[in-house]
Amino acid sequence: MFKRVNRLPIELPKPEHADPNAASAVQELLGGRFGEMSTLNNYMFQSFAFRNKEKLKPYYHLVASITAEEVGHVELVANTINLLLTGSTKPGDPDEAPLKAGKDARNTYHFIDTAQTAKPWDSMGKAWTGDYVFNSGNLLLDLLHNFFLEIGARTHKMRVYEMTDNPVAREMIGYLLVRGGVHTLAYAKAIETITGIDLTKMLPVPSLDNSKFDVARKYEEQGMHRRLYTFSDKDYEQIALIWKGNHPQDGKPLEAIQGMPEGHPVPDLPAVDEEFAPGISAEDFNEIFKRLKDAANIK
Repeated sequence: MFKRVNRLPIELPKPEHADPNAASAVQELLGGRFGEMSTLNNYMFQSFAFRNKEKLKPYYHLVASITAEEVGHVELVANTINLLLTGSTKPGDPDEAPLKAGKDARNTYHFIDTAQTAKPWDSMGKAWTGDYVFNSGNLLLDLLHNFFLEIGARTHKMRVYEMTDNPVAREMIGYLLVRGGVHTLAYAKAIETITGIDLTKMLPVPSLDNSKFDVARKYEEQGMHRRLYTFSDKDYEQIALIWKGNHPQDGKPLEAIQGMPEGHPVPDLPAVDEEFAPGISAEDFNEIFKRLKDAANIK
């Protein structure tokens, strides 16, 4: 089972202005082939179908715990897209075309289909597909796939980082560059325990060095590149049998942590009346709240 916590892994800055084309680029990091929807679903279905969970417990724990973190990454990227779209249009009479800004945006779906929020598409509006999920049932093959999936995801994050200087987008990407590096190294170490081959010697492909990215460097200074979480109060503790030793870049000890990061508040998106979203006026809310209180017999 999954336990949901109403927090994001990091605090996203409040946007100074709308940036719908940046939102379109960031969509690749959500619903593209190497986006967070792919990393989540690859690891999730591998964990669901994992055979000999007891005999191969450390590897099962590793894939399962990273799955849980990826759920939060999907939510983080989605919220980033939502913030980048906030303020793109203003309320107005329908005959005044209050949504006309969406006509010239690169991804008009954001204005037609979702009321200016994220959806599992890529940067061109192509829907994410389960065809991107790889689950062979062979542990070593799946771990190798996951290693290269993380490398592909890192490449795309680096490129989108260089496409936009929007502070909201870069805050999210900088953090995920660090956490994706953790997952890349975790899968490399898992493969090494099986084969004896040190995949870190294959790096850079591209480099895990985040020193050129200002935002990522901030999170590495906090030690986030050395921590792997179980995302569970008491389960998946055997990640510590794989995630151990020192980090190949700074030589400092790796930390296997039972639990999850403290997290930060989820943004509360304002109403977009010109999109008829959420479609509940202040008067409607007051009436609904009164009904709820009366039904619960709350004075």
